[in-house]
Amino acid sequence: MPLGRKAAPFNHPDWIFELKYDGFRSLAVVEFGRCTLYSRNGHEFRSFSDLALRIGNALMPRSLVLDGEIVCLDEKGCPQFNDLLFHRAPPCFIAFDVLRLNGKDVRPERLIDRKQELKRVLGGGIPPVIYADHIAETGVLLFQKSCELDLEGIVAKHEHAPYSPEHSSWFKIRNRNYSQWAGREELFERQRHEEPVPGWHVCTLAAASELEPPTSNKPRKLVYAQRRVSARPTTIGPPSPD
Repeated sequence: MPLGRKAAPFNHPDWIFELKYDGFRSLAVVEFGRCTLYSRNGHEFRSFSDLALRIGNALMPRSLVLDGEIVCLDEKGCPQFNDLLFHRAPPCFIAFDVLRLNGKDVRPERLIDRKQELKRVLGGGIPPVIYADHIAETGVLLFQKSCELDLEGIVAKHEHAPYSPEHSSWFKIRNRNYSQWAGREELFERQRHEEPVPGWHVCTLAAASELEPPTSNKPRKLVYAQRRVSARPTTIGPPSPD
């Protein structure tokens, strides 16, 4: 699911709000003890093979697909992007959605129902997988707190929406004073024109080996996340201006 952008936080009874975790967006495909992590453009994150191994072992014997963020957390639980980028600390996987569970495609279900299923599976978390909790309605307060803690910001999500990359209902609201963002925007903007799905830029530094010219040993490419989702139309749109 790509992220749209909103300039300011808002409150609304039909929306939930999560912290924005500063790391690499990833899908975790777990099949009976084996996990593969995929980048936004569908290539395998081979540089995080150890994390994939730990996730597979932790979630055995479950079969599921998780949407989340690969991050490195400091002793206070705050993401440290450079530690992740340069492999200075062990990464973990922050799971904020489930796409498939025990053979069933749950993307057409409401977000709030998918979150409940995810919480049922993970509880508070099964290291190295951590459940991304949320608050309902009060996005302004969460955003203020994220700024106080020097975090990247928050993500607003419509609680009744299905998981559909073609009709995104997720919006990031960035902390413009976030200290770790300095120097990165130019790097990321250069990659956005190559995205197979708008809003899903290529994580070049973390998946460089997957972006080499095709060879006989070319890794598998994920197509699961780009399949069309059939669901009842949902009218969505945050009440705040762009």
